[in-house]
Amino acid sequence: MSLQSGLVNNIESLVKVSNLDKAHKIKMKNIVILVSGSGSNLQRIIDTIDNGEIQNAKVSLVVADRECFGLERAKNHNIENVLIPRGKNFSSELSKIIPENTDLIVLAGFLSILKPEFCENWVGKIINIHPALLPKFGGKGMWGHHVHNAVIEAKEKESGATVHFVTPGIDEGEAILQKSFEVTENDTPETVAEKVHLIEYEIFPIAINKVLNNVSI
Repeated sequence: MSLQSGLVNNIESLVKVSNLDKAHKIKMKNIVILVSGSGSNLQRIIDTIDNGEIQNAKVSLVVADRECFGLERAKNHNIENVLIPRGKNFSSELSKIIPENTDLIVLAGFLSILKPEFCENWVGKIINIHPALLPKFGGKGMWGHHVHNAVIEAKEKESGATVHFVTPGIDEGEAILQKSFEVTENDTPETVAEKVHLIEYEIFPIAINKVLNNVSI
């Protein structure tokens, strides 16, 4: 082996060791995702972790409160998944299985209400996406098509989506990110829902990355 080739091999070895050291120093953040439906936002989160939009993160657990396609999405990606039937014991059962090293709990189309005690135990570590511009059209009963119907009935000029922290008060947590669009006279609850979904897919990964990695928006 020539002196030159030996030096090249030594340099390559040092670079590999350096990269391994960097990888070990980066702490992967653990995300638990709660779902109730098709899991389209869950899929979006998985995809944006894979493509690097959400950095240094992995989905460690998916929990559903009913049989839904969101569980199938988790299985398709070899993500641990659990069904806890919705009801008064959901939060207490969730507390038993959620890993202690969880960095963020994400409500992605999740329809059950978490108990105040659970929210207080995970202050600043639970976020939700709401299909309206909070504080408008939030609170008990304001989910899915109910929100979009209310927006049209109120003749609102705009709607959108809000990512916010979850607190014991329903939809009362601090907003992390919000984006709006114009509601036209031709819009229906169905078209508003379609526009909201597109905004959700856009802002949810940005908000998650911000909370996990303290990234400015």
